[in-house]
Amino acid sequence: MKVLVLYRPKSEHRVAVEEFIRRYKEQFIDSQLEILDIDQRDGAAMASLYDILQYPGFLVLRDDGSVMQSWQGSDNIPSVEDIHYYATPPI
Repeated sequence: MKVLVLYRPKSEHRVAVEEFIRRYKEQFIDSQLEILDIDQRDGAAMASLYDILQYPGFLVLRDDGSVMQSWQGSDNIPSVEDIHYYATPPI
């Protein structure tokens, strides 16, 4: 599983997203977290690929690249625990 965060670092949601990233990395050290700027080529391509229309976008991807769960928009920022729940494979 992989967690993908798409956002604009020069935006009003920057602080909330960077706080989420900091908390996630502190709590779940071994988790994979990919952070992309949607104003850069790779970020724009991923946003297009996964139909992310509102920012920030948070996606939990299966190993085959399919979306397991997603959240979009500054009013819909998930908790780190929600992301980790979906990103942790069942035992």
